[in-house]
Amino acid sequence: MEAASGTIAPGISGVGLHSGTTATVRLVPAPQGRGRYFVRTDLPGQPEIPATIALQQQTQLSTELVAGEARVRTVEHLLAALFAAGVLDVRIEIDGPEVPLLDGSAKPWWDVIAAHPELHHQTTPTPALLTEAIWIHQGDQFVAAIPSPELRFSYGIDFEVEPIGNQWHSWSPASESFGEAIAPARTFGLARQIDQLRSAGLIKGGSLDNALVCDQEAWINPPLRFSNEPVRHKLLDLVGDLSLVGQLPVAHYMAYKASHNLHGQLALRLDTILRFP
Repeated sequence: MEAASGTIAPGISGVGLHSGTTATVRLVPAPQGRGRYFVRTDLPGQPEIPATIALQQQTQLSTELVAGEARVRTVEHLLAALFAAGVLDVRIEIDGPEVPLLDGSAKPWWDVIAAHPELHHQTTPTPALLTEAIWIHQGDQFVAAIPSPELRFSYGIDFEVEPIGNQWHSWSPASESFGEAIAPARTFGLARQIDQLRSAGLIKGGSLDNALVCDQEAWINPPLRFSNEPVRHKLLDLVGDLSLVGQLPVAHYMAYKASHNLHGQLALRLDTILRFP
C-alpha cells in the first residue's frame, strides 16, 4: 500500500444520499498506471476497491463497487469529475460506505480537483477508437456507443410531470468544459416517490439542500441551474458509470430513459471489447 503524499487536507465531508451517514474523502496522487481506486480507511486493513467495471454491483439509484467485504456506494459523481479532468491515477481515501452527496452535483469535486494540480501529473495515453456500434435496450430504454471521430455524450429523458417532461442534451468535452456545462447539474427526484424510496431504505440523506424535487406541476426548490438540469445530471451519471471502463474508447455515447443498470451493461460490453478485440 502506498504511503499517502500530497493529500488534499482536511478532506471533503458530507452525508451520503442513501445511507444518510457522514463520510470524509481525501484525494491522493497515485503512481502512474495505478488507476483510480478507493481505500476504506475506516475498515481493518484499509481495503482497496479499484474503480473498475469488474467490481460494479447494481444498486437502485446509484452505482456501488464491491471488493470482498469492502464496498463503496454512489461513486458516480466523483468518478465523473475525475474522468472529465483527465485524472487517471488517484487514491480516494474514504472513511465510510458512501461518497458524500454534497450539493447533489459534481461541481464541488470538480472545483477541488481543479485547485490541486498535483492530481494531474499523468501523461494521458491516446484512447482507442470504437470500431463497431453497440446497442443495449430494455423496452423503450436504451444505451448505445456509436463510432465517432470525437468523444460525445448525448442523453434523453421523458417524465410525465410538467417541470421535467421530455429533455435532451448533448455534450462534447472538446467543445464545452465539464465544469461549466455538466458538473453543476444536481440530482433530482419526484415528491410523490420520496416516502416509497425511504421505506425501501433509500435516500436517507436526501434533502432540499442536495437534490432538486418537483411535484406534478412545479419545482419545490427552485431555481434551476440550467433549464434542462435533470437531463444534464443524467448525462453526468452516464459519464461517471462509463469511467469504470478505464480508458474509455472515443465514440458517441447515447442513452434514453436509461438507468445505472443499463449504463453498467454498456460499460461491461465496452470492457470486453477492449480486453478481447
